[in-house]
Amino acid sequence: MRIALSFARAAAAAALLAFPAAAQRPTAAPPPSQLGFAPDRLSRIDSFMRLAVDSSRIVGAVVLVMRDGRVAYERAFGWADKEAGRRMGTDAIFRIASQSKAITSAALLSLVEEGKVAVTDPVSRYIPAFGRTTVVMRTDTGRAIIPAKRAILLADLLTHTAGISYGTDSLVASLYQAQGLGPAAGFGWYTADKDEPICETMARLGTLPFVAQPGESFVYGYNTDILGCVAERASGMSLDDLVRARITGPLGMTDTHFFLPPEKRHRLVAVYASDSTNHAVRAADGAQGQGHYVDGPRRSYAGGAGLVSTARDYARFLEAMRNGGALGPVRVLAPHTVELMTTNQIGVLYSINGLGYGFGFETVDRYGAKGMNSVGTFGWGGAYGSAYFVDPRERLVAVFMINQLPNRADVRTKFPALVYQALVDSKR
Repeated sequence: MRIALSFARAAAAAALLAFPAAAQRPTAAPPPSQLGFAPDRLSRIDSFMRLAVDSSRIVGAVVLVMRDGRVAYERAFGWADKEAGRRMGTDAIFRIASQSKAITSAALLSLVEEGKVAVTDPVSRYIPAFGRTTVVMRTDTGRAIIPAKRAILLADLLTHTAGISYGTDSLVASLYQAQGLGPAAGFGWYTADKDEPICETMARLGTLPFVAQPGESFVYGYNTDILGCVAERASGMSLDDLVRARITGPLGMTDTHFFLPPEKRHRLVAVYASDSTNHAVRAADGAQGQGHYVDGPRRSYAGGAGLVSTARDYARFLEAMRNGGALGPVRVLAPHTVELMTTNQIGVLYSINGLGYGFGFETVDRYGAKGMNSVGTFGWGGAYGSAYFVDPRERLVAVFMINQLPNRADVRTKFPALVYQALVDSKR
């Protein structure tokens, strides 16, 4: 009975996800079986997640699976704040960390569509400090800093091939820490506690050495934060305003923010951490724990890791990407732009085993390269343990939300297989 009721709740929520807020219609949602899912197999997700909570590997999570724009499965598990006795709800708000990257990339590409920027533009056109970048090399006596071989382009930032890390590498960590970056920024990517605009932070970054030459390696780091500054300067708007105007506002993503409105504090999920025995314990306050997304300075709009959101909100964004840039009557990007985002742009620099990276998303280029994900699937995740994928072939959107850092549980990695094993009407 409990499982049946959860499916009924999921069906009732489908109409809210099917169209932007301005175009909602009270449409009836089909049961999961009509969307190609076997209810008894979907119930395996329930069992798996409950066991993860009961064994204290995780404290709580939200799972949302959609097909053809309709909710097939939506459940909340465990606790949003165990110590406060607050159960997890499907409207819980999570820190989404690097899930911010795809949204920022989409906002930047909306400026490309208007001719305000081009992906071939050098970053230095917008941030002069990037005019003469340098690269660190390991030598027999320590390190050497040499000039970059070429200018860093916006395309390098979109694909994480600019050579820019998060500054925690041993060769550069002390240099970055002295500038309030790297080890001085939480786990490297955290800027929510900074009392300065993101462009000030990124201008300092431009004076520091990077760890690879532009275009030669996939290096995960501050790339999308730099893009956020570029977007601010090209648009004349704060990244907060730009994202709201171009992406979250039109798509009806009313719970996606850089900093949480105080009246939504009660919906923010507490951060937990895996201890040495793989049990979840409450994380401390500060940059490596609960963070500053409610009570901080609220000035650093970090495009790479600064957003908070809900599973439902993020699914709206992903559904728009699955539909080539549109959700219902609202279009935020052109189909060709979305194709750039979701097509491998860097060959084998990201992986030699069938995975690639586009303008903001990891891509699956070979079946089996990432479990059961179909060729053409795109997705990513966040440092707090969240994950998502979009499978256009199967017309699937799947979101797994959790706030646990570090997270040693295997729940996120097993989540996609649990979705696919329940899909018995495959379109492959």
